[in-house]
Amino acid sequence: MHKKSQSPIFCLADGTVRGVLAVVIRTEGPSYRAVGATMVFADDGSRLGSLSSGCIESDLAIHALTVRTNGLPVVVTYGRGSPFMDIELPCGGGLDILLIAQPTDAELGIIASVTRDRTPRVIAISKTDGAITSVDEAHAIADDLFALSLTPPLQFCIFGKGPEAANFAQLAQALGYEGTLLSPDPETLNGFVGDDWRTVLLHKQACPAGLNPDAHTAVVLFFHDHEWEAPLLRDLLQSDAFYIGAQGSKRAGDARTVQLHALGVSPDQCSRIVGPIGMIPSTRDPQTLAVSVMAEILNTAQSDFLRTTA
Repeated sequence: MHKKSQSPIFCLADGTVRGVLAVVIRTEGPSYRAVGATMVFADDGSRLGSLSSGCIESDLAIHALTVRTNGLPVVVTYGRGSPFMDIELPCGGGLDILLIAQPTDAELGIIASVTRDRTPRVIAISKTDGAITSVDEAHAIADDLFALSLTPPLQFCIFGKGPEAANFAQLAQALGYEGTLLSPDPETLNGFVGDDWRTVLLHKQACPAGLNPDAHTAVVLFFHDHEWEAPLLRDLLQSDAFYIGAQGSKRAGDARTVQLHALGVSPDQCSRIVGPIGMIPSTRDPQTLAVSVMAEILNTAQSDFLRTTA
C-alpha cells in the first residue's frame, strides 16, 4: 500500500506500483493542477493521483495503454490548442501532459534517493525517449527535456503529553505523513495507534540521539507542564526544521523565551519558535487544535515552497 501523502512518482520509486508516469509539463490560463504534478496509470489498472477534476483521466488512460505497449513517450494536449475538441476543460485553460513508460531501476534509484537521503534533486525527463537523468539545475536545459524538481516528503516530530499530542499525531498519520511521536508519558505513547510512525519514550529533557529534523520537517511541542519545553527547544533550534511550534498562550511563550535566554539561546534563534500555534485562535479541544495547527504547518510549507521555486 502506498502512502497517501506520497506523490505518484515516489510510489513508482519505492516499488509499490509499476506503470506509466504522466506529468503536467505546460499549463495555459487556469489549471486544476500545476506544472510538475504527476499521476501514475498502474499496470494493474489502478490510478494514483489526478491531473484534472476528472475530465481527462479516462482519455489519458487510453494514451497510457499505447505508451505501455510501445514504450515510446507521448505529449498530449488538452484544452486550448488541443486536437481533442470533444474533451473540454471546465477551467477553460490548456495543458500538456507527458506520458512515459515504466522507468528503469536506475532511473527509479535517482528518484528514490530523494526520500532515502531526504535531499532535493532536479531530474530531467526526455520527451523523445522518456529517459530520466539527474541534473544540477532546472534552468537552461535542452528543449527536448522537461525539468522536474523533487523535494523530500513533509514529515513530523511531535513532542508532548496527553490528548493534544496524540490527536495531532493521529491526524498527521491519517493524512499519510510519516513522523515520530516522543513523550515522557508512556500512556500517551500507548494510546497512539501508529503503524508507520515511531514512538519514543523520553527519559530526560533533551532530544534523543539521532533525531535531526531536516528542512522538510515540522516540529510541534504539546506540553502543559512547560518545564520540558526550553531544554528540548534549545536542541531543536540547532536543526533545520522549517517549522518549530509550541503549545501555550503568549504569556507561556514569553516565559519560555526567558528560560531559553538563560540557556544561552539567542533572540534570533528564539524568533523561530511559533507560538501561540494554529490558525484558529484560542482553541479549547484537542481535535480542533490538531486541525488548526496542521493548517498552519501546511500553509507555511506551501509558502516556503513557492518562495524557493519563484
